[in-house]
Amino acid sequence: MQTFSQLGPSEIFFIARRDNPCTSNCRAQLWFTGKLHFRQESFGFRIKNRVEYSARPVPPNLIAAEKEEAKAVLTLFFKKQGLSNSVSVRIINKSDLFIDHLVSRLHSVHKARYLVGRELTTLEIRDSLIPYLEQLHEQHGDLLSDLVVSFPDPPPPHAEDRPPPVPLTPPRGLTDSAADSKKLRAVSRVSELDTEGALRPQTLYLLDLGLNLEQIKTITRKFAAFPYYSLEGKIKPVVEFLLDLGIPKSDIPTILCKRPQICGISLTDNLKPTMAFLETLGIDKNQWAKIIYRFPAILTYSRQKLISTVEFLTQTGLSEEQIGKILTRCPNIMSYSVEDKLRPTMEYFKSLNVDVAVLLHRCPQTFGLSIETNLKPVTEFFLEKGYGIDEIGIMISRYGALYTFSLRENLMPKWDYFQTMDYPKSELVKFPQFFGYSLQERIKPRYELVKRSGVRLLLNQVLSLSGVEFEKVVKKKMMKKLLSDHQSSSELL
Repeated sequence: MQTFSQLGPSEIFFIARRDNPCTSNCRAQLWFTGKLHFRQESFGFRIKNRVEYSARPVPPNLIAAEKEEAKAVLTLFFKKQGLSNSVSVRIINKSDLFIDHLVSRLHSVHKARYLVGRELTTLEIRDSLIPYLEQLHEQHGDLLSDLVVSFPDPPPPHAEDRPPPVPLTPPRGLTDSAADSKKLRAVSRVSELDTEGALRPQTLYLLDLGLNLEQIKTITRKFAAFPYYSLEGKIKPVVEFLLDLGIPKSDIPTILCKRPQICGISLTDNLKPTMAFLETLGIDKNQWAKIIYRFPAILTYSRQKLISTVEFLTQTGLSEEQIGKILTRCPNIMSYSVEDKLRPTMEYFKSLNVDVAVLLHRCPQTFGLSIETNLKPVTEFFLEKGYGIDEIGIMISRYGALYTFSLRENLMPKWDYFQTMDYPKSELVKFPQFFGYSLQERIKPRYELVKRSGVRLLLNQVLSLSGVEFEKVVKKKMMKKLLSDHQSSSELL
């Protein structure tokens, strides 16, 4: 027998559950007072001292939603520790008791919120659980995954005492069926009918917004907590807030499909303060409708993540005004990891002698590209064509979108056609925007017209002028050529 030190209220839920399985069905959260002492026996925990408590039931749908939120946080935490998504999912599928533990911890930490019937937001759940998981990771290191699976029993402390490790690839059917059954329960909730044969109020409201049943089910397959969200407490207030910002009702389905988690964010505690904070960074408050439609996830990120990205942008030499414009035009830059994506990309472009601040301001999308898959192949392509590093750096500095084009579908065919044009390759260093024009609709027709006219124009003039201006320049060049030819003929006579 092993003696345990006192446990907090968050552990009580599991003591009751191990000794009395019906606790998980009753879904009653018990608030305990007083000091507790436990001892562990072969069949689980026993309470040594008498405890007084007051019970307050928590709705089953809220418990289910919080479990899904806790799973999402735990999965994200494991992925940040270097585990693959598939391994993280396998661990989560075997950690029901630990998930229950996390949910009960939420109820303990935020007891006052639950006593007045207020639900936790997605960010509040994340901010509550991440520090706790980090603390457990400091204590247990690589054994944390074992602790999660074996909870509430601690994993064996010594390697020689530990049983053979569970294979990371158990029979596929066991892991998949567990995950699938949870998704199926959530998806089936979408189309459930009440005793009168009507759909749930949440589903009816979403249908009225313009979503169809299949879209709602698709959202649920990606984010199983969604159908458990309260209509009046979460979904409806957020939707009405978005509509008040000027977002058309027809755009709401797209936003919810992109980021259903936005409905789990508190308006007063998270959404509005996050927007106010981003406005201090220079985001145009009149552009919120466009920003949220493009990238609704920007409102679901933690304050620390937003700050870390802005600090990086500042370090590159961008002004506050420039950062504000970048966040307005390309809000999804906030989704890029500073250490895994932004900083390595910055170093890569610095190696090409590119002004990173200028590139970020002109084309922030470039920093979302893979160095190995997108950037290096384009650089190698131009090196093979005889351009030097400095020339490539000038090209990308002048035309930031250059690296966003497909090598096979864009750069190669346009380069092949450029070879037939009567221009030196240095012309592309002066005007790399050449690669941004349509080969069939712009480059070929205009160049062939110039060629038939017998005149010569700069590559910039051939492509960048409007249709009317282009015709004027060609006619002017033709007249000048005719006069020159006429004068030459007169001199010969």
